[in-house]
Amino acid sequence: MSGLDAEVERQLERIRAGVDSFVGEEDLRARLAEAVATRRPLRVKLGMDPSTPDLHLGHTITLEKLRVFQELGHTPIFLVGDFTARIGDPTGKKRTRPALDAEEVRRNAATYVDQVRKILDVDRAEVRTNSEWMDRMAPADFVRLCSRYTVARLLERDDFAKRHREGVPISLHELLYPLVQAYDSVALRADVELGGSDQLFNLLVGREIQRDYGQAPQAVLTHPLLVGTDGKEKMSKSLGNTIGITDPPEQMYGRTMSIPDALIPSWVGLLGAGRWDDLMPAAAALEGGGADPMALKQSLAQRLVERFHGPEAARQAISHFRRVVQQKQVPEDLPEVRVTPRSDGRAGLLDVMRETLGVASNAEARRLVLQGAVELDGRRVEDPGLRLERGSYLLRAGRRRFTRVRVEPD
Repeated sequence: MSGLDAEVERQLERIRAGVDSFVGEEDLRARLAEAVATRRPLRVKLGMDPSTPDLHLGHTITLEKLRVFQELGHTPIFLVGDFTARIGDPTGKKRTRPALDAEEVRRNAATYVDQVRKILDVDRAEVRTNSEWMDRMAPADFVRLCSRYTVARLLERDDFAKRHREGVPISLHELLYPLVQAYDSVALRADVELGGSDQLFNLLVGREIQRDYGQAPQAVLTHPLLVGTDGKEKMSKSLGNTIGITDPPEQMYGRTMSIPDALIPSWVGLLGAGRWDDLMPAAAALEGGGADPMALKQSLAQRLVERFHGPEAARQAISHFRRVVQQKQVPEDLPEVRVTPRSDGRAGLLDVMRETLGVASNAEARRLVLQGAVELDGRRVEDPGLRLERGSYLLRAGRRRFTRVRVEPD
């Protein structure tokens, strides 16, 4: 085997690692050989829509593969789908997804690059937005793009086909999403596109549209989806089963420790990105019932916090978890939050929880109370309608959320 062939095989081995589907591998082998010989790096695309302001652990799986391509000397392209976010990818959705307005998309997109920087060397990558070309596309050009694919082919996509069979409405703009994503590959002249396994249909449309525009079709690599903290559905912000890569260290550690034991092996394999080989034997043993799930989960939680926040933050998160969760102690240096009462001089418990503990809504606060998860000065609260008199209280919701509250008028 020549030196060129050996280098191509070395790169393909790293590229294949952890993939679910690899379409166009033989074509990519030839492109890799040319890239190595001519030192022309491949253009590798990964797009993410800023439908929320936060990236979560599930996003890191494909971001890590983009980092692998960067380490191999190729050009990573991180595409912020600010135009496609306004359509909303219907993948896996049982009903029409509400479109986001441009301002909301802009606010969300503003956070993405700094978050991606935790994994990718952004200074040596292309960071693009698909509004660059889609906002400038003339109506006649968009019609020509739509003419390159049939409705029948779009309805072959699993989620569209299921909705069509069940009589669930499919809006026209949803059918356009795969075409716009495909055109992104044309605009960027992508050699490779990465995505989750639920993106396979869209990525394959990209290959066909590139051919129609006279380009060589991109290779397609999909990766498994990370199951969320609920142990049931894929990690998704809308399902509330995520761990964000910018979550505070204590929260990241604690939420990781709360995942079902059955998830540990897949999380170690998918999130380790080939760097946690020392944990793999224990993960394999756990699947066979021969390992300590608590010890392995602690190692997983520690490494995730170290990865995104550093070793010192991980040490503090471990200490916090032991003190607050395992020993049920109140966190050190707990700040006091001042709450202004209503006109009757009292503050509603649900409002206080929402304002001071980050509980999403009064309905969520009520659910926590009814589940027996709320304590006031160490005593369980049973009445969601409780109103707090003036004074100072220690409020606790669940195992990890604490605050000191002072109800006091302005």
